[in-house]
Amino acid sequence: MAEVGYCVKCKAKKEMKDTQNVTMKNGRKAMKGKCSSCGTGMYKIMK
Repeated sequence: MAEVGYCVKCKAKKEMKDTQNVTMKNGRKAMKGKCSSCGTGMYKIMK
């Protein structure tokens, strides 16, 4: 299942493609990817 995040350009929740799990400077986990519709970079902070 693809991760779903909010695309600022489309102004809607979209699936992310080319996702990567990353760790931010403060140690929190996040997921980085691209919008499946427009290709804009998306970022989702995980719990």
